[in-house]
Amino acid sequence: MIKDILFASEEEVNPLYFAGRVILFIVILIFGLRYIFSPIDPEYFSESWMYFFLHYINLPFHEAGHIIFSFFGEFMTTLGGSLMQILIPIILLVIFLYRGNAYASSIMLWWTGQSFIDLAPYIDDARAQRLILIGGITGEDVPGIHDWNNILGAMGLLKHDHTIALISFFSGKTLIILSFIWGIIILYHQYKRLA
Repeated sequence: MIKDILFASEEEVNPLYFAGRVILFIVILIFGLRYIFSPIDPEYFSESWMYFFLHYINLPFHEAGHIIFSFFGEFMTTLGGSLMQILIPIILLVIFLYRGNAYASSIMLWWTGQSFIDLAPYIDDARAQRLILIGGITGEDVPGIHDWNNILGAMGLLKHDHTIALISFFSGKTLIILSFIWGIIILYHQYKRLA
């Protein structure tokens, strides 16, 4: 049952759709490998158009999370940005699985991993607060504006910012690798069913 859900495929796969899925897989493979072999350094991320582009895809969900979770108090308002950034691809993963589109779910798993990696430099910067935020300011410029300084400070974990960032970073890498494996298996099953 679970296998049927995780590796669902059409009875007859349209060759054009299959070709599009293969191209998409190659694109996320290239992007994903660059993420997997990148350092956690925020400057490295800010110098690459690829990281910047994907960061700006995540950013509206991050900012919306602050608003959505504002109903649950100040701590959740702050955490809500990062939480929403992770939840959106997970929610879409579940929706695609429910609709029988396992391949799209594997792409959403990739996005979830990318979101964890995207958050890692922000978490890593919690004590230093030198990362440039929206509006071109840093946490040093405007005290109290840095989400992860506030989150980890409230939890008494500020001195562990680098360790927590590494956990986020390696979680993201693991999810991306799992998405590759999942996607390849699905594409293989679809290849065998080409019309």
